[in-house]
Amino acid sequence: MKLSEILKDIETIHVSGDAAAEITGIAYDSRKAGPGHLFIAIRGEKVDGHAFIDEAVKRGAVAVLYENPLSPAFISGGRGETYPAPLTFIRVKDSKKALASAANAFFMKPSEKLTVIGVTGTNGKTTTTYLIKSILESWGKKVGLIGTIQYMIGDESFEADHTTPESLEFQELLFKMLASGCTYVISEVSSHALAQKRVEGTAFKAGVFTNLTRDHLDFHKTMEDYFAAKERLFTELLDSRATSVINYDDVWGRKLIDILRGNIYTFGLETGTDIMATEIHTSFDGLRFKIRMRGRTYDIVSPLMGLPNVYNILSAAGVSASLGVPWLVILDGIKRAGPVKGRFEKVNAGQEFLAVVDYAHTEDALERLIYSARGLSGGKIITVFGCGGDRDRGKRPRMGSIATRLSDFVIITSDNPRSEKPEEIIKEIETGAVRKNYLTEPDRKEAIKRAVFLAGDNDIVLIAGKGHETHQEMEGKRIAFSDRLILEEAIRQYISNK
Repeated sequence: MKLSEILKDIETIHVSGDAAAEITGIAYDSRKAGPGHLFIAIRGEKVDGHAFIDEAVKRGAVAVLYENPLSPAFISGGRGETYPAPLTFIRVKDSKKALASAANAFFMKPSEKLTVIGVTGTNGKTTTTYLIKSILESWGKKVGLIGTIQYMIGDESFEADHTTPESLEFQELLFKMLASGCTYVISEVSSHALAQKRVEGTAFKAGVFTNLTRDHLDFHKTMEDYFAAKERLFTELLDSRATSVINYDDVWGRKLIDILRGNIYTFGLETGTDIMATEIHTSFDGLRFKIRMRGRTYDIVSPLMGLPNVYNILSAAGVSASLGVPWLVILDGIKRAGPVKGRFEKVNAGQEFLAVVDYAHTEDALERLIYSARGLSGGKIITVFGCGGDRDRGKRPRMGSIATRLSDFVIITSDNPRSEKPEEIIKEIETGAVRKNYLTEPDRKEAIKRAVFLAGDNDIVLIAGKGHETHQEMEGKRIAFSDRLILEEAIRQYISNK
């Protein structure tokens, strides 16, 4: 593609060189630059891409898009006096935004040929996307999925580096999905992605807002900033005819409703919502409830457990209905959608108690997890959890309060301590404890084992925080660690010792 075509929607400050140069690829990591590439220098939180322009050019880049001022001598040298081939230099105000626009153009604006559904919120994004995928596949559609656990093109899956990848990888995924025959794509859209413009230029045909609770305040600083990032999906990125599906029971959801105009579907448990759940029954076997929508009532049967999944099902059903999916198909897709890895995932190794692995790593998610478990059994609730290092410290005592208040017994342990000492994180969690119904164990494996050996028949053991993750981040290393595998091993030891 010619450089001029890539630059068409980018606001440039200055272009020096041949705008008609042929571009074979785009890179923002100099190590991935190659012959004929456009290299885009981005100022990151830790690394400034401008320092690697020289390396990108040596690897074959023929054009450089940059934000920080470059010396005239550098640009002059790039046009033939220093490097083997003439270079084109393009200065812009915002390299991040330019990267998104360039990627969208280079991959021929794939979202305009797809129905892309964006799901954002603090909790419930992953399960909601899998529910929508199941519904659309029940409708006979080939579906792409972008999210926390994995990226999927139909049945083919790929490891996910980020919940929402950088714009170059995001647009390339959409392009590959389109080329493979996908007609629908469901994407989790994180607040980081929205704040960092990773999905700029994407034409979302529908947006879902699950909820907003305290999280990522190490990045956003305030809840208002966090909300403002989420809001962008609905106010700036949705297609003009798109539908917004919003949780009315959430205070931030109602705030979003007040801001928006156009097609809005509200969902929740409160009377007056467009999509409402009633007569909710939850058990070890799953959920049964009724959905009321526009004067009609539908019976929901799902293998998923717990009240949070009622909301996830409501949002998935609402967005599917807004896209014209027949209700018989919606009901079938919900029934077919099994538990998602690490989302209220039952672990059964022959024990007489319920063991659950869940990704709950925010105060709201932990509270909902324990409440959901309480509704399933009259036995004790034993909760194992920790908090991540180098992240929002303010939620640590709050989560300590919730866990000790709602659980019968708690084991406070490590999550992903990263560069912090696990013992120091645990001390901060302890400051919020409201009862002395807990012990501390920095070794997460030992904490899980102790929880299992404390359990009796009909009790529930909750392992919260890491969910689907297969590693633990500690002292700059990623150590293989799976809550599910550790839990299964502990249960087998428990049974053999009985």
